[in-house]
Amino acid sequence: MPLNQLFPPEGLRPPNTYALSDLKEALEQGSILEGTVQRCDTSHTLHLPLGSIAGQIPIGEAIAPWISGSNRDISVISRVGKQTCFTVQKLYADEKGAPMALLSRRAAQEAAMAFFMEHLVPGTVLTCRVTRLETFGVFLDIGCGIIAMLPIEHISVSRISHPKERFREGQKILAVVWSVDREARRITMTHRELLGTWMETASRFAPGETVRGIVRSVKEYGSFIELMPNLSGLADVREGLTPGDGVSVYIKSIRPERMKIKLHIVEKLPAPMEAEPLSYQITDGTLTHWVYSPPGFERAPIETDFTASAP
Repeated sequence: MPLNQLFPPEGLRPPNTYALSDLKEALEQGSILEGTVQRCDTSHTLHLPLGSIAGQIPIGEAIAPWISGSNRDISVISRVGKQTCFTVQKLYADEKGAPMALLSRRAAQEAAMAFFMEHLVPGTVLTCRVTRLETFGVFLDIGCGIIAMLPIEHISVSRISHPKERFREGQKILAVVWSVDREARRITMTHRELLGTWMETASRFAPGETVRGIVRSVKEYGSFIELMPNLSGLADVREGLTPGDGVSVYIKSIRPERMKIKLHIVEKLPAPMEAEPLSYQITDGTLTHWVYSPPGFERAPIETDFTASAP
């Protein structure tokens, strides 16, 4: 089970409503709950229906102040319609005697960050949720709305031009801690190590098979065709191909010692409508050393040493 199961990303808990007894227990134990923000009023207080009880998160409790952009109005307004974590700070009755709950997302984030800063090390596998896709990488919620960056070069061994070719916003994925800057409270992630080594992915294919692939780059000497996110092969030159095209390819040969797969393009296919589902070879624990290259590879190995970036 990934380390952050105690502080899951927002939106991954099942929707829930709470009885007064549930909120009293959460208040006493300091538990982190989650609800959907219904509206943001003119004072930027967030309102959450919690069953028969109304919950409110004042603007000062909506986001931890050390989170980038926390001083912008949009950081509060954008919570409307989204699942949001919180702790219960106070239970009281309003002027009409109706039960109310004073909530704090900030307190939940402070608790999560304190846990992460104490326990996260390079190589730690986490459950994450994709919050934003940019040309340079992916913003991931690693727990309670705490954001980490996954650079595009760490997404997969097979290179892509934009993260949208691999992920979609809101998607649940796994990722690995690449580095932890405790002074700046900054966490950087990697992803490719979970998708399998060259041998693990190549073993799913055999010479003589015809399979589907995606054109990732076109060179004067041929096209690189992605068979899986961590596995590509080289096909001979064919006119009319552009990156992102779908193709069917005949596998001519697989050579582990050179880490090469020779392909022949059978025909062009419609481009995939969305990113292919991800298949993980590793799903939890802490990695120390990962080697992508197969045994006997003739060149320097492609590898990740997580101990090199550990404090």
